[in-house]
Amino acid sequence: NPSHKQLCCGAAMYPVDLPAVEDFAATSASEEYLSSLEARPRDDEWFQLSQSSKTPRQKTNALCSPFTVAALYLHGKWWRVDDVLRTSSNSRIGLILVRSLMERVIVFLLSQVVDRASQEKLLFSLHPRTESCKLLWRDGQAVGFYTFKHKGSLCDGWSGRCYLLPALDTVLVRRSWRRRGLGLQMLADFCSSFSTERFLGVSSPLSPSMVAVCRSFLQQHEEHLEHLYEVEAPGDWTRRWNIWLSIQLGRYSLGADYIYFIFQRIVILNSHSETCISLSKIPMFVFELVGRRYESGPGFASAHIYR
Repeated sequence: NPSHKQLCCGAAMYPVDLPAVEDFAATSASEEYLSSLEARPRDDEWFQLSQSSKTPRQKTNALCSPFTVAALYLHGKWWRVDDVLRTSSNSRIGLILVRSLMERVIVFLLSQVVDRASQEKLLFSLHPRTESCKLLWRDGQAVGFYTFKHKGSLCDGWSGRCYLLPALDTVLVRRSWRRRGLGLQMLADFCSSFSTERFLGVSSPLSPSMVAVCRSFLQQHEEHLEHLYEVEAPGDWTRRWNIWLSIQLGRYSLGADYIYFIFQRIVILNSHSETCISLSKIPMFVFELVGRRYESGPGFASAHIYR
């Protein structure tokens, strides 16, 4: 609905495209708006979601309809969640480092609101301002992100320990964009961003999806076989395990998601090749997964990934 977007030179603009605002200014504007709601008639406290539905304006800077966030109050007006996740800038494409307040809002929506059922448990903690993050943009919308720890950054706020190597911490891809290799793209971007580092980490524990992405990446980039580790903070040698070695030793619990990933890659390869891949090329353990449990590795404690 163009009426809910600002226009510049005839093109729709979204919150992330508008001039950056500081935290204090955004907070003050929200508080002023909430105060104004107190003086309004109760029947005026509605937000039109579409021609057929509306939701009450809550005493907050987000609208809930019901149990889900429907819109946010930003830049002096209400924006639907889908619009907050969009951009009209042609320069926003691929992976871009998060810098502005509005980009942090987008990361919050992706990790806490979007694709989450009303009663579904949160899988991600809030993204702290001290942690680096990259947003993935495709077709004018934010479709995922990954966060990472820099070498030398503090592990927590009390122990004084610092990370001994860069570590990929969290990866997320929106449900409608999964199964397109975007998790693989983000892992590759992380590794290329720290190409001068001898060792790189992925936060423990690795989910089955993350294991599948790491396997695919390491098969394509053998130069990283000896350099990519699963790590627990701070990442010293007693708290890191070589991912490729762990995969070869069967230390990860591989479930239905990994089976789907393996067969999907085979289908893709067959679609681009005149010669079909023989079933003998499929790892035998794929056929033995039902009813089989793998021995857990040493101290696996969290890179959550949804491809």
